[in-house]
Amino acid sequence: MISLKQITYILAVEKTLHFKKAAELCSVSQSALSTAVTEMEKQLGFQVFERDNKKVLVTPIGKQVLKRARSIVLQVEELQHLSESHKDPLSFPLSIGIIPTIAPFLLPRVLPVLNKQYPGLKLTIMEEQSKTLVEMVRNGEIDAAILALPYPCEGLLSLEFWQEDFYWVALKGDEHAEQKEIGSDELNHCNLMLLKEGHCLKDHILDACKLPKDFSNNNISATSLNTLIQMVVGKQGTTLIPEMAIDQLMHQNDTLSAVHLNEPSPHRRIAFIIRPNYSRMSSIEALMALCKETL
Repeated sequence: MISLKQITYILAVEKTLHFKKAAELCSVSQSALSTAVTEMEKQLGFQVFERDNKKVLVTPIGKQVLKRARSIVLQVEELQHLSESHKDPLSFPLSIGIIPTIAPFLLPRVLPVLNKQYPGLKLTIMEEQSKTLVEMVRNGEIDAAILALPYPCEGLLSLEFWQEDFYWVALKGDEHAEQKEIGSDELNHCNLMLLKEGHCLKDHILDACKLPKDFSNNNISATSLNTLIQMVVGKQGTTLIPEMAIDQLMHQNDTLSAVHLNEPSPHRRIAFIIRPNYSRMSSIEALMALCKETL
């Protein structure tokens, strides 16, 4: 009979595509892991992996096995967590993923309060782009993620806790810098700088401003809002930032002005993303409440 240990081993091999690294990940010897995987393949009657001295590949039928293996592990974890669902919120370890255009601005507000109210909480935080975090939640690698919507999250639950608008940032003295509002039609000649492809904030800004999806500034390849702000200070152009980032990004730059984007609101919505059968809902609800209080 195939064991949960063998299932854990093949998922480790899938993640690392390397038997030695998979063994280290599982804290067993390489020979023990390799033997267990080989025995599982014999029981199945086919290979899950193709391997030689140089590489490990997942076979086509192996992909089906691994998909079901992930589902089994998730179900086992949810079974183990059933008892925890009756405990006090945030009384057990949590792993949360946050996208880069939220993490630097949300965490400084939430973590001090969280540490004070729940000093025993073991919280693991990772910063990744939306696409990666959605897959990590779906595969059970993390408990939840904080994303900006809209974003495709098929098969997952979205729990919104914040809405916000975008603000146009330019040097004081700019033609529109003293306005209270600015429309997307006025941005056409403002040398607008956005984050590189892959950041959902860029897509949200393009949607809010009704700009074409292929909009780009070939001179810009920034991966953080702080970099964009420094480029504005350096007279390279203008940019748009979310409301939650204004205080942190602009408090040391008195040469800048922030003007509200006058387009249909909200420009983006912030939400926790979880699996439908996630059993620690009380902890997510507690985190959502803290986020609302501090934003």
